[in-house]
Amino acid sequence: MEIATLEPILGSVNAERVLIYVLARGEGYAREIARFFGADPDSIQKQLVKLESGSVLTSKKYGRTVLYKFNPRYAFLPELKRLLEKALSFYPDGERERLMMSRRRPRRRGKPM
Repeated sequence: MEIATLEPILGSVNAERVLIYVLARGEGYAREIARFFGADPDSIQKQLVKLESGSVLTSKKYGRTVLYKFNPRYAFLPELKRLLEKALSFYPDGERERLMMSRRRPRRRGKPM
C-alpha cells in the first residue's frame, strides 16, 4: 500500500514535512525538522520562509534559533489542520509515534533509561 501524501497539493514533500512536524509538535526549527526527516536543512529552511511569507507560519527568535509555529490568524488554519491530521493518519505507526513524542530537554545525568 502506498502512503497518501500531500506533495501533489503542496508542491513539495518538504512543505508537507514542515507542516506535519509543526502540527505534531506545535513548533519547530529548520535543523530539528531536517534531522527528524533526514532532509537537507537548506530545503527545509526555504519551505519555512515560504510558508511564513504566505502567513501560514509565524516565527520567533530565541537566541540564534528561529522557531516556527502556525499563525493563529491564518484564514484557513482549521481546514489546513484537519487536512494535515488526515494525512498524518496515513503515516506508519512508528513514524507517527516519533512525531508525537516531543522530548526536547536532555536526560538528567545519571538517570536510568
